[in-house]
Amino acid sequence: MVGVSSLRGSLGPAARILAFLTVFLGFASASEAQSQSAAPTAEPAKVQQLIELLDDPEVRQWLANRQPAPPAATAPAATTSAEATPAAGIAARWTAEIRRHLSGITNAVPRIGAEFDAARTRLAEDMDNHGSAPILKGFLFILLVGYGAEYALRYLLKRTLRSAALTGPARTMLVKVLPLLVFAIATTTVLAVADWPSRLEMTIAPLLVAWIGARLLITIASAVLSGGPVDVTDPSGRTGYLSLTAEDARFWYRSSVGIICASAAIWGIGDAMQALSLAGDVRNLVAAVLGLIVLALAILTVLRRPAGAATGSRRVVSNILLVPFLVLLWLLWVIDLRVLFWIGLYIIGLPPLLRFTSAFARTMLDASADDDMRVMRNVLIERGARLVIIALAAGWLALVFRVNASMMIQDDAFNRIFRGVLAGIVILLAADLIWQLAKSLISLRVKHATFETADPAERARNTRLLTLMPILRNFLAVFILVVAVLMVLSGLGVQIGPLIAGAGVFGVAIGFGSQTLVKDVISGIFYMTDDAFRIGEYIQSGSYKGTVESFSIRSVKLRHHRGPVFTVPFGSLGAVQNMSRDWVIDKFMINVSYEADIAKVKKVVKGIGAALLDDPELGPMIIETVKMKGVESFGDYGITLSFAMTTKPGHQTQIRRRAQAMIKEAFDKNGISFASPTVQVAGDEQNAAAAAATRDAIAKKNAAVALAESAPQE
Repeated sequence: MVGVSSLRGSLGPAARILAFLTVFLGFASASEAQSQSAAPTAEPAKVQQLIELLDDPEVRQWLANRQPAPPAATAPAATTSAEATPAAGIAARWTAEIRRHLSGITNAVPRIGAEFDAARTRLAEDMDNHGSAPILKGFLFILLVGYGAEYALRYLLKRTLRSAALTGPARTMLVKVLPLLVFAIATTTVLAVADWPSRLEMTIAPLLVAWIGARLLITIASAVLSGGPVDVTDPSGRTGYLSLTAEDARFWYRSSVGIICASAAIWGIGDAMQALSLAGDVRNLVAAVLGLIVLALAILTVLRRPAGAATGSRRVVSNILLVPFLVLLWLLWVIDLRVLFWIGLYIIGLPPLLRFTSAFARTMLDASADDDMRVMRNVLIERGARLVIIALAAGWLALVFRVNASMMIQDDAFNRIFRGVLAGIVILLAADLIWQLAKSLISLRVKHATFETADPAERARNTRLLTLMPILRNFLAVFILVVAVLMVLSGLGVQIGPLIAGAGVFGVAIGFGSQTLVKDVISGIFYMTDDAFRIGEYIQSGSYKGTVESFSIRSVKLRHHRGPVFTVPFGSLGAVQNMSRDWVIDKFMINVSYEADIAKVKKVVKGIGAALLDDPELGPMIIETVKMKGVESFGDYGITLSFAMTTKPGHQTQIRRRAQAMIKEAFDKNGISFASPTVQVAGDEQNAAAAAATRDAIAKKNAAVALAESAPQE
């Protein structure tokens, strides 16, 4: 980490926490000096109780809603106007609440000294009851125990990891996060066990928690900006999860440290002031002033940020948009519109956070995952991290809305819609996670099914998976989407019962109106159940035949052996001839002359069958080699002999052609003649010419018949 360690080394942990507390105590001392000139005496106890009572949220809400009764003559008109314009009523409540909040901050300016003086008095009373020396010693003892445990663990880890080849997130977790966790556990344990005054404990606890949270965020920022994979091929020197140069990483680290510390100070001091029973408007005033510090740091960060991809006019435009947006966030914080404030903060902070999360998750993925567990692990890491971050953001926004916005918006419908939108975001992300898991597992099954295997049963199982898995994937996509949408609508307050019933009635009506479509879908289900055909098999149904290419929920696509593609609805298929299952018996006929020796023909064909089995290319495709079955019939010109063989599906045509060619060669060598028509003509030359023409015509016809019989039967 370039520059980060030097910056952190210049300000040690003990010095940082003492500086943090010094700022807070100095602020309280300044307020005390102001109160000495403005209010030399503390307020009476009853006045303080009244201030605390007025600061109660329920009391403030009751006072804000309590309006004087209108005159009798104008009451109906006012009621009618309010009923006619509900949006105006909400806007009026918002305006009144903002005006009351701003006036409270303004009126708190002269009372800030008195409030801090009263808080100091109450705290001094508690300390007098317990004695100041033990409390100061106890506080120093807390710091001593916390930092002692942290540095002891750092020393042990340094010695332990000196020879360990541990890198990446695991080393960062051990070296940086684990010592901080030990510091937090040690300090909070001592704080809980020690005998502290309740008010002082409630004052110190948020400051300690804020400091621990700030240190944790600074550690995370350091790991994010300086860690990550190193790309040695990048000529610009950009590395890490966010692809930053070393100089850019140092700038963003310094800026993030300042903003984190200031934000932690706002939170810690705000809770500490509440523990000291300071009035709410005084706390709001202090929060607004401290918020100016964060605003100034954020604006300086925007104006001085590294150029990056935004240069020239684009940088000027982005500055013009970002600076007013930051000022708007500060105004939303001041007027206590915390929901809108956090939404604006999410707009700025969530995109880079999600980008870092994706980059960090990719470093933990297993690119060679080829089993279910590793594939599920990859999906859970990649999608689950995003789901957790957005779910936590939505949960925090819902909590802020429940605590803050409900005071200003009493409209139940708006509150329900807002909570439903937040829940809907989480539901859609969870549905996306489930879909990604299912899709990844199905894709893995399809990938494994494409591998070649010698086992026929395994090959049949793979083709069945290739057929059914895409249909299952489409069904799951529709099912998950429908369930997620129904859950989102239910969260928004929509009654989904009538919606489902209406969809059922609509489905019945559609079913009656599209009986053919329903027939096709149901027929497809039964074809799949019966395993009638699979992708890659050659089938024939009526006038349709071809290789099965793909399925839909309604039809099947068949590729004819000449090229055309038939899209056949399942309801139109009828009986299916599957020509690609298990084995195929192929038969053909050959005519020989009456003078041929049948026993010799059988012996010759037997030798041809043995030669086919020995062929390295065709032998593995033959289950039973070619054999002569016997005499089929006696014709006018010769004897018809039948031959048969059993082959693997799809290879019968190739083997039959080779067998017929070998039979022709063998017959020629052994003097076996094929049957041919003979015509005896007696007469003059004209009759001889006519007889020759007749013989030629018969020969051409026989050749055409033989060619048709030997055509491919695919």
